[in-house]
Amino acid sequence: MAETEQQSGSAPEDEAAEVAFMVPKKEISMVPDMGKWKRSQAYADYIGFILTLNEGVKGKKLTFEYKVSETVEKLLDLLETLDRWINETPPVDQPSRFGNKAYRTWFSKLDQEAEALVSTVLPPEKAAAAPEIAVYLKESVGNSTRIDYGTGHEAAFAAFLCCLCKVGALRVDDQLAIVFKVFNRYLSVMRKLQRTYRMEPAGSQGVWGLDDFQFLPFIWGSSQFIDHPTLEPRHFIDERVVNEHHQDYMFLECIKFINEMKTGPFAEHSNQLWNISAVPSWSKVNQGLIRMYKAECLEKFPVIQHFKFGSLLSIQPAKP
Repeated sequence: MAETEQQSGSAPEDEAAEVAFMVPKKEISMVPDMGKWKRSQAYADYIGFILTLNEGVKGKKLTFEYKVSETVEKLLDLLETLDRWINETPPVDQPSRFGNKAYRTWFSKLDQEAEALVSTVLPPEKAAAAPEIAVYLKESVGNSTRIDYGTGHEAAFAAFLCCLCKVGALRVDDQLAIVFKVFNRYLSVMRKLQRTYRMEPAGSQGVWGLDDFQFLPFIWGSSQFIDHPTLEPRHFIDERVVNEHHQDYMFLECIKFINEMKTGPFAEHSNQLWNISAVPSWSKVNQGLIRMYKAECLEKFPVIQHFKFGSLLSIQPAKP
């Protein structure tokens, strides 16, 4: 499956050419392995990718004008396909309310088609990377055994996008479109999956977690609000503000989804977010969420034990 490509030059998109592509595999099997992950090139690349995008979306609305490349269009087509498959795979009648088994039928379609779907997004000279990158796409939509979804699956989608950047399919000037177009569309497909098949939250911390399913849109969404002239963190718990501005801000889109899915007082079902609404500025919220993401997701063994490492996101120690 893996092929070696020889190519000279050291431009970022040529990095992947220097190593043979490989099907990613798990490397973190015990808690002491977590040190290996935190020192790895994969960790450095992943967190660098998240923070670069965080910087890129700062102070910008979802409706901001930005370039949409051919690769971005192809990624949107890919996500449209996943969405269409949900329509073609209605939930089945079953005794248990949660974890509808029709999800497994939907997932098996992706399992079969993932490599072909990824191939449509890659430049022809990087076709050999499809089996490696497809693994992250398959990992990003939930677990077909447990029929659950959580921040580890979300991280796999960010890793999928990071790999596409590393092979040069996505470029620096795609940054805004990666978050506002591609990731946002991914979120809408995931919300549809969660709703349609009543997926369980993976490793949920209940009311003490930030959200049952997502984390990254809160980070990037809070960055969008930095230096906003009128909207402060205290405003996002006001339903009128949410309804008025959710099309412009990812953060509010997340709050809207929580309000639709949960009943009762916001302070009770989403205590962490309620506490965040008391933070004085969006830049403080943003910094706090990045710290929390590292501690609650990236440094938690139950999340990272499922992460897979290949040639593009390598377990090897990061270059100094």
